[in-house]
Amino acid sequence: MKTLKILLSFTLSASLLTSCYTEVVTDFNEPRININQLLGSYELWYVDINATSGFGETPFLQKAFTISFRNGVVYANNNIVGLGSNGNGFGIDVGEYDAYEMILDVYHDIDGFETFDVYQIDSNTIELYNPNNDTSYFLDGYQRSNFDYDFVFYDNIHYFLQEYQAWEKTFTSEFGTLNEFDNENYLQFLAGGNDVTFRSSQDFNIDNPNNLLWNYTGIYEVGDITANRYLKTLTLNYGSLGNEFFELSVINDGKIKLYHPNSETVYEFEGRGYIQFLKTQKTKETTPTQNSNKKRKLRKQQVDNPRENTRA
Repeated sequence: MKTLKILLSFTLSASLLTSCYTEVVTDFNEPRININQLLGSYELWYVDINATSGFGETPFLQKAFTISFRNGVVYANNNIVGLGSNGNGFGIDVGEYDAYEMILDVYHDIDGFETFDVYQIDSNTIELYNPNNDTSYFLDGYQRSNFDYDFVFYDNIHYFLQEYQAWEKTFTSEFGTLNEFDNENYLQFLAGGNDVTFRSSQDFNIDNPNNLLWNYTGIYEVGDITANRYLKTLTLNYGSLGNEFFELSVINDGKIKLYHPNSETVYEFEGRGYIQFLKTQKTKETTPTQNSNKKRKLRKQQVDNPRENTRA
């Protein structure tokens, strides 16, 4: 019996040792993805700006909706206008990169050199940690075929409004009661600061937006409408004069419709002076000064605005 116990103990021990050895060998031989394969595994990397960790900023990531890494070239979608069509969906060429040993070096055409430690968070999320400002950006991977360009467009509609130097009123419906907003012919939504400043003008038929005389400067808010992501609300705060409230819809990349519930009037505005943000030095172009500080910001979830117009 003692001999049998010894033999069984030896057999069990040998079996366990063999199993452990096999497992270690399997892990050791498992192929590992390198950084270039990781960066190229998705055509688009969506910059989840609300997931950013840290108090610093990396300018080219702060301004981008998507980033792509293709054969040493960095592409970015920095504009809402043309999203999904610019550069076949990749956006514009904004610089070059070098990737090695989970380190990413980017040579941006405007912002210069930045280096990142790259971490794979899950199957389609990476972290870019910038040791120079102790800040991490989190990017979600997509292929162009399954990336929801429309969602990004409507979720960031306030940036779309900022991508023209001015919006000119080109249509006013015949139905609807007379109201003070009938006199406003141009709107402008300023980037930079806190992204809430608008200007309005009663000028008429001005070809160059730079020649507009802005009659009023106030604050504005874009809100969501429950169960309809393609319809937004726009509130223009005229201070002591009250608010103008609209339902905002997009006709195309250069035209919007504003429905004024209080008077039941419909207006159409067309963008004037398109601003392509973050042009490269190769183009020798700059953006207007009032929009040069445009960047995406962490923001709270937007909610519906009340259907009211208290402007007297």
